[in-house]
Amino acid sequence: MRLVIGLASFCAALLFSHQAALAEPLPQRWVSAGGSISEWVVALGGQDKLVGVDTTSQHPEALKALPSIGYQRQLAAEGILSLRPDILVGTEEMGPPPVLAQVSAAGVRIERLASTADLVTLEKNLKLIGALLGEDARASQAFADYSLRLQRQADWVAKVQQTQHAPRVLFLLGHSGSSPMAAGKDTAAAWLIERAGGLNLTDHQGYKAISNEALAALDPDVVVIADRRLEGDAARDALLRQNPALAATRAARNGRLLSLDPTLLVGGLGPRLPDGMAALSAGFYPSAPALTEKSPSQP
Repeated sequence: MRLVIGLASFCAALLFSHQAALAEPLPQRWVSAGGSISEWVVALGGQDKLVGVDTTSQHPEALKALPSIGYQRQLAAEGILSLRPDILVGTEEMGPPPVLAQVSAAGVRIERLASTADLVTLEKNLKLIGALLGEDARASQAFADYSLRLQRQADWVAKVQQTQHAPRVLFLLGHSGSSPMAAGKDTAAAWLIERAGGLNLTDHQGYKAISNEALAALDPDVVVIADRRLEGDAARDALLRQNPALAATRAARNGRLLSLDPTLLVGGLGPRLPDGMAALSAGFYPSAPALTEKSPSQP
């Protein structure tokens, strides 16, 4: 009899624990670090829960009105804790570690998501963000739509490359007035170039400074410019002034200096990336019919 009573008590305790876990409230006050992560929080319906973002979180425009917690790699505990968040979500680039430890010790939940540029990582990240927002179905649909858009992009590139060669592309990241960094292997920029239909010219790992001599020797067909301070013609003009060898490349001679918003590359694959990829493809293959398909969720 005691055994039966004990077993019943044990089962009741387990049921209560499970029900308590299900009843645990979802985080309501969010702080986000990493542009793409913040954009996904908004895309999955969490904009009203955001109380602070880092400086790389520039889209949508409304995020600029939120309190800033600084750059994602150089966060300060005081600024974060002053916002009384329930959760701090960002990528593995978020830091420094002592600050995260202090924030965690204050009772704030911390979620560090991978920023690897691939669909497997994106699916995991969307599932987690969706679960924390109580938007599981919305997250699943967003991933399905995203995957379909990338597949349509890949099909378009494959068709175009049946009759045209892939352009040789150099990706330059930097601030105006400083030496640019060339994107190498295992970077989000290289991933983006390749899937937009280009051939990334550099073979080093990560981002490295490039000299005028090396730039001239590469002689790219297309140069993609991602300037953190300037946009469009201003970014191109500043880069040409700082790197005169660029003007002699076939990319400059043929007017194939393309601009890209650098925030597209922060925090992994973000919701605006398919649009950025399609714009690059149009620049890589200007004579090809444009890829004008809409997102599957759009009317």
